[in-house]
Formats: sequence, structure tokens, C-alpha cells
Amino acid sequence: MCGIVGYIGNKDAREIILNGLEKLEYRGYDSAGITLRNNTADTFNVYKDKGRIAHLKSIVDYSYDSGLGIGHTRWATHGIPNYANSHPHYSKDSRFFIVHNGVIENYKELIATYLQGSVFASDTDTEVIAHLIERFSAKMSVSEAIRKTMSLLEGSYALAIIDRDNPHKMYAAKNKSPLLIGLSDHGIIVASDVMACVGYAKEYIPLDDKSFVEVDGASYKIKDIIGKPMEHDVKEIDIDASNIEKGEYAHFMLKEINEQPGVIRNILQRYFKDGKVTLNGPIKEALQETDRIYIIAAGTSMNAGFVGKQIFEKMANIPTEVHIASEFAYNMPLLTKNPLFIFISQSGETADLRAVLVNIKAKGYRSLTITNVKTSTLAREADHFVEIMAGPEIAVASTKAYTAQIAILGILAYGLSDGHINLYKELSRVAISMENIIDKREYIESLVKDYLTKRNCFYIGRGIDYYTCLEASLKLKEISYIQTEGFAAGELKHGTIALIEDNTPVIAIISQRDISKNTRSNLYEVKSRGAHTLVISTKSVHDQDDQIIVDDVHELFSPMLTVIPSQLIAYYAALARGNDIDKPRNLAKSVTVE
Repeated sequence: MCGIVGYIGNKDAREIILNGLEKLEYRGYDSAGITLRNNTADTFNVYKDKGRIAHLKSIVDYSYDSGLGIGHTRWATHGIPNYANSHPHYSKDSRFFIVHNGVIENYKELIATYLQGSVFASDTDTEVIAHLIERFSAKMSVSEAIRKTMSLLEGSYALAIIDRDNPHKMYAAKNKSPLLIGLSDHGIIVASDVMACVGYAKEYIPLDDKSFVEVDGASYKIKDIIGKPMEHDVKEIDIDASNIEKGEYAHFMLKEINEQPGVIRNILQRYFKDGKVTLNGPIKEALQETDRIYIIAAGTSMNAGFVGKQIFEKMANIPTEVHIASEFAYNMPLLTKNPLFIFISQSGETADLRAVLVNIKAKGYRSLTITNVKTSTLAREADHFVEIMAGPEIAVASTKAYTAQIAILGILAYGLSDGHINLYKELSRVAISMENIIDKREYIESLVKDYLTKRNCFYIGRGIDYYTCLEASLKLKEISYIQTEGFAAGELKHGTIALIEDNTPVIAIISQRDISKNTRSNLYEVKSRGAHTLVISTKSVHDQDDQIIVDDVHELFSPMLTVIPSQLIAYYAALARGNDIDKPRNLAKSVTVE
């Protein structure tokens, strides 16, 4: 949930690390810091504080050259955001500097066993790691001390480490939290996300769990926890730097909303040939042989999974369940004899999902990951993976990944269906209709000014529209900070209608012919109690007073359209409140801790 960038080489470490951290801002953080070696004085300087990278840049000393450093953006898990708890941390005698992503579950036990009487400057679990390395280095080499420490740590960690007494090396270690090495002609980067390497490195190496890395400016060694060399793959960085820039848009979120029609067309180009789905054989075989699909996800991806459940059951006739990853990991239900697990994650690094994946792999069950990052942990470790082709998504509030996930779920189901619909044609129509909605964004902005004037809001819908309501409410609450709930329309009157008063915003989503009248009946119920109602409907079921009307597409794919007005509603509501739209408070893009 935070970012690591380290560099050793003959370029400016300060520039590479600070720019790399800026590229990781989308992941979410509450404090930032950097340790740099002064090449001339052969000393190390630490700069850190709560707040943004812009603040960190303002306190860094630019008067000396540096070819070695480590930097970090922190999302607090142990200790409040402040100077003391910000990374980097250092050991008792300030010999070792360390940055850490993840959570060490047994840090208190480690203090009691190895570090009794030690004085700590912070409330973090990370500082314990630095103290342990220093303690063990008194009796063994630094490499052995780090690996010894690794063997004692329970939980997740991605570490970058500097030894004051050997300023020509940098060390790294990885377990569960993502970490990679970026390779260039001018040095080596250690980072938690390939984004940090864009513009500086041409190739990278994703690290496996329990990896230990020792690097200088020109070479690297990757070993396991006992010191044995580990095999690894070198991959090309194929991210276009222009894709992680806002361009003409004020915010990444608005840019990514606007990119959705193009994403759907990318998916069509990648997964269709001559109008037919081109899934590889093993994926189709896994789908054909399962007796039940279990979709495991969280947040926006889980909301896409609910739509996927409808698509799989109605298009492919496969029973499908959707589960919250954090619950499933420790409370697994009874399973069928031949389940297939589908993991949906934008980043492919979601810790809760990985906990489930490790568990079900140990039991011999098959797995498939749907992700936006083909090199991610979940993509590498599942039996199969499908890339959603959305391109980098920088805004914390996911938009284009959601619609892309639904499209991919539709393609998977369609590969097993009798082909009674022309999915290529339907998704092409969706892309065109998306553009029609986006073209009306100024009108939607005017509606926001009229309707979202309260501290709370409700989305209501039935059937597949209810799942869209869940995603719509999540978008609004996470960036506008308006308390928003999505309800199955018929359930609103079972208690929650007591919260409806004059001018309470209630937004209805109506796209299904067979139950449109039922939803409208619920709409009248809240309207009669003073609610200020707004309707998002499709042309075939709209009333003349509906405020937002979208094109008709196949009902199973209507969520890909009805969600877009809600994305724009959330965006403009946050804009009107002056919020940080791309980086909302307390949230992270990639949730790499359980």
C-alpha cells in the first residue's frame, strides 16, 4: 500500500528516487522519506516527514551529488503519520537504513526474544528489522545478517537496505509484498512497482518470495533465504511514459473515464478474431470442466465480480459465487468437487486475494487471475491469467479497470455459451454508447450541483442494476466523502427508508424491462417522503422525466454504461468540494497488506 524506490549507480540518485516516488503517488500514502549518500563527504542524510512528495522535495538538500539512496511513501499500519514513524528507519547505531512495505506480524515477539532493552525511535514494526540486522551483523556478514533476519520475520515485507559501512552496495529482500529490480546502463533500481522505473530502466526482474538481493551499480545477485542462487526472468519494460501523464485533463480520474471506449476496443482487438473469441485452450478447458466458479475479489473488482456472476450463470449456465477475499481467506465455505477460482484484481498484488490463492493452491484447486498487470504476483502464481488491457490506471478510484473486468468476464462466459448473441457486436455498441455518455459530462456536472447538496446519498436498483449501485456508491463515497450506500431497491423500505427526509438524494438505476416498474415503485416511495430523486435509465425503459438516459445494449452489459454517469457524478461531486480526486484521503491503490 506504499512505495519503495532505491537506486545505486552513476546517475543522480536524488532525482531518480524522488521522480520514482512521484510515479507511485497513485498507490496512496500519508508520509514520505529518503536517505541519500553524500558522495563527497561519504555521509548519509535522512529527510522525511508526513505529507506529500512535494513537501519531501522542499526539505531535501540539493547541494551535493549522490549515487546511492532509498526512498519510501508510507501508508500507516503501525504508528500515526509523523516524522518519527516515517521511513527510512535506521538501526541502533545508525549503521543500517531501511525502507519497508508490508506488516511484520511477530515484531513484538522478536523484540522480547532478541532486542530486550533496545530503545526505539518510532512505533513501527519496520525499525525492529533494522535493529535485528545490526545485532546479527556483529557476528556474521551483512548478507548473512539480512537473511538471518528474513528467516525470523512472519508476515509480509519488501525491503531496501543500505549499510553505512559499505556505501557501494544496496540490499533488498521480498516476501508477499511486491518488489522488483530495474536494470539500466547507468545503475540499478529497486522498486515496488515497475512504474517507478519508467524512463530510467529498460528491463526489470520481478522477485519471488523469500528472495534476497545484493546489488552494486553494475551487477546483482539474487539468492534464496539460505544463500542459494535463484533463477529469475528478465522482462522488458513496455509502458509508454505518456500513458502515466494527465495530458490535457485536470485529473487522472477524468482521463481514465474518457479512456473507457478505447479500452473496450483494445479488448475486442486482443481477444477476438473474425468475430470469435480467441481464448487459449487451457483456460477454456478449465472453464468447461468446473462445476462451480468462485470469484474472489475486493472493492471495485468485487462489484465487477457480481456482474460477472450474472453473466456466467445466464450466458454460460455455470453456477457462480462471489466472495470477499478478506473473509474467504479465513472462513472458507464448503466447496464443490471441481471448483475454479477466478481472482479479480486491478493491480494483481492485493494481499487478501493472494492469501486465498496460496490456500487453494495448497489444496490442489485450479485458479485464474483477471488483472491489469500481467507481471503481477497474482498473474504469475495462478494457473492462468487474462490481462484486461486497460493500460496504467493512476487514480485511486478505479473506473476503466471496472468496465474492462466486466468485458473480460463476458468474454470468458461467451467462450462457453451457445453464441446466441453476437458479443463482438454488443461490446462494440457498448464502446460507442460510452462515448455518447462521456460527451454529455458537462450536463452531468450541472446535475451534481443541483442534487448532491447533502452529506448523504442513496443509490437504488434491482437485479444487475443493484450491483451497479454498489459500485456507484463506492465511487461517490471514496472521493467526495459523501456517506453513500447502494441498496437493492426493494430492501430500502425494510428499515433504511427511515433515513429519507426532505431533499435526501436518491439515485435510481433502471435498465431491465421486467423489473423496471418495481424499481420505479420504490422510487415513488422515497419521493413521497421528500427525497430528491435522479434517474439513470436506458432508452427502452425510460420515463420522460428521467434525467440521464443511456443507449440500449444487451442487459447483461448494461452495467458498463449505467456506471459511467455515476463515475462522472462522483468526479464532479469531489471537484465541487475541492477534494484531492486522484489521491483521496486514507486510501491506497494497491492494497498489499491484509
